[in-house]
Amino acid sequence: MRPSSLSQWFQLAKKRFLSLTPPQALILSYAGLAILGTLLLKLPGASHQPTSWLQALFTAVSASTVTGLAVVDIGTHFTLFGHWILLFLMQCGGLGLMTFGIIVIHLTRGQLGVKQRAALRETFSHTGQGDVWRVLLWAIGFTAIMELLGTLLLALQWVPEMGWGKGLFYSFFHTLSAFNSAGFALAADSLTTYAGNPLVNIVISLLFISGGIGFVVIADIIEKRRFRQFALHTKLMLVGTLIINVVAMIVILALEYGNPATLAALPDWSAKLWAAWFQAVTPRSAGFNTLDTGALFPSTAFFIMGLMFIGGGSGSTAGGIKLGTFIVALLATWAFLRQQERPTIFGRSIQLDTIRKSLAIIVISLLCVNIGIFLLTITENGNFLDLAFEAVSGAATVGLSRGITADLSTPGQCIIIVLMLIGRAGPLTIAFTLSHARGESIQYSAGHVNIG
Repeated sequence: MRPSSLSQWFQLAKKRFLSLTPPQALILSYAGLAILGTLLLKLPGASHQPTSWLQALFTAVSASTVTGLAVVDIGTHFTLFGHWILLFLMQCGGLGLMTFGIIVIHLTRGQLGVKQRAALRETFSHTGQGDVWRVLLWAIGFTAIMELLGTLLLALQWVPEMGWGKGLFYSFFHTLSAFNSAGFALAADSLTTYAGNPLVNIVISLLFISGGIGFVVIADIIEKRRFRQFALHTKLMLVGTLIINVVAMIVILALEYGNPATLAALPDWSAKLWAAWFQAVTPRSAGFNTLDTGALFPSTAFFIMGLMFIGGGSGSTAGGIKLGTFIVALLATWAFLRQQERPTIFGRSIQLDTIRKSLAIIVISLLCVNIGIFLLTITENGNFLDLAFEAVSGAATVGLSRGITADLSTPGQCIIIVLMLIGRAGPLTIAFTLSHARGESIQYSAGHVNIG
């Protein structure tokens, strides 16, 4: 192809890309990354044994949406080259393809336009008028520091066990997987071998909590450093994360204490506490497990489904409806019960647009999850709780499973693939759409509807 033709093609592609709306760009980005990942995982050198197109697609979608569900044993099925492909997909999917898209736009145009700046602001849930480019730099810098620190700390555990080469890669793989809330592990039993290991529990949980709390929150903490000066969103995320993690740990410890297949099998109280802590915090973002998820009591599994549906922080690597959405819905409900016009917390009121957006995200997410569960009950013959758990895990991009992922039929795996894509792009797409909605040109008289 002649240079002039290539230049014209590039300009045309660039023009079309810049004309996309944020929802369109987000969906196409994840779909494109999944397709690229599928092609790479199908390469002969990516796996030790033949990989079917469906296996490659499922794994690529799971990695690019940082879910962690797998239909093959990640550690033994893929080669070192295949593992590096997964790392690439997880990093792109975790930090956000919109982020990388904005970087490309910045480099090709020299500056961020109004439309691209708005897209980046929505990606990080940064609704203020501050410098979004600065927030982006904070996100990239914080990611690099945390992944380096996590690798060095985990190397203290795994280098003595496995040697320098394997130990360092093992540490780096799990660090990147944890920080990006992917949940892929190189061992078939995830991290159950280290259920009572303080170092592994602390480092892995710190990585996916910090990755799942939101980059805007991290930037706000680093810059202001005092709780009183934090933005309302930062205060809600910090207090909400602390409360939900502590409550979840207590509930899981109480429910599973007498389960001979989980906590009761651990040797001492220390191991039980570490396992309860890890199993309490992992459903909201990660997907690693130190207890056999399939052996959990039905009550515990149902409770964890709720944690997965809530998810992590807005503008983070985590999935779910997001903790901020859940808190706003609770505050709005409490305000209604107290007959208050607007919910208030920390001396601030919540805007009505935020409440409407939260309710819309919750309703649409519930519809997607329930449709997914309904379809799985048609295509699969498994236990209902296991199927529902799988659907919620896929839609919330968590990656926990009760051991049925590899046994799903072809239609069942396709359903989970769609749920993972919706879960990763859906809530943001909803936020984009609602944030840029146009006002109604016609005002209608109010009507009365009986509810409740």
